[in-house]
Amino acid sequence: MAAHDIWVGEAPIDPAALHAAFLAAHGGAGAAAAFTGTVRDAAADGAVERLWLDWYPGMTEASVAAIAQAAQARFAVTALTIHHRAGVMTAGEPIVFVAAAGAHRRATFAAVDYMMDRLKSEAAFWKRETGAGFERWVEPTPQDRRDLERWRDA
Repeated sequence: MAAHDIWVGEAPIDPAALHAAFLAAHGGAGAAAAFTGTVRDAAADGAVERLWLDWYPGMTEASVAAIAQAAQARFAVTALTIHHRAGVMTAGEPIVFVAAAGAHRRATFAAVDYMMDRLKSEAAFWKRETGAGFERWVEPTPQDRRDLERWRDA
C-alpha cells in the first residue's frame, strides 16, 4: 500500500522543501518523480493578476485523496504526495506539488501525470482568474479533457 501525503490549504507551499522531504522519506524506492505547477501570468485576453481557487474543506480534500487512491490502485508506486493551494494567489506562486515514488521510473512518471490530469479536471476546486479588464471562472479546456480521456483508454 502506498503512503499518501495529502494537503489542501491557503498557506503558501514550498516545492523545494516538499521535494527534499519527499526524497528523504522515499528516495530509496528506486525512482521518484515530481511536478510543481505555478499560477500562470497570462491568459488569452491579457495578463493574469490574481487567481482565486475556491474550495470546500472536507469535500475538496476527499476529492484529492480519491485521486491519490486511484493512482495507487493503477500504478506500482510506494508513496504519493499532493499539496494543493487554495485561496488567492498571484502569478508565479506555486499552486500544486505532486510526487510519486516507486521501484520503476515509468510508473512514477505515469502516476504524477495521471494525478495532475485528474486534479486539473476533476478535483473539487472552483477557479477564477482576474486581470486588467477581465474576471472569469475557468473551466477545464478541451486539451484538459483530452488529457484526462487518455487515461480512460489505458
